Amino acid sequence: MASRLLRCAVRQIKHPALAQVELTDVMHALSDPARVQIVRCLARSRRPLACNEIEVDRPKSTLSHHFKILRAAGLIETKPRGTEHVNSLRTAELETKFPGLVKTLLRVILAT
Repeated sequence: MASRLLRCAVRQIKHPALAQVELTDVMHALSDPARVQIVRCLARSRRPLACNEIEVDRPKSTLSHHFKILRAAGLIETKPRGTEHVNSLRTAELETKFPGLVKTLLRVILAT
């Protein structure tokens, strides 16, 4: 039983490959204020953050949905760290695919 619980706690989360990331998905992901707030927290921290370190006034179930959309759009990467998951922006990867876009978006997001 304990090994089953451990496997559940450290399951790998799927992320789209850079080739699969579409600009329309990135922009859609940033169309919600809660997701913009998550990206803002990650950009300001400049380090990976656990879900509970990101201050967004939403229920946990809703936040899970927002993290899923940000991951699917290719904006964030979530990795297991012990019993929690840490999130980071995929800034360098996205900057490769969409030169200048991420810097511009983050400038706007951080200014608000």
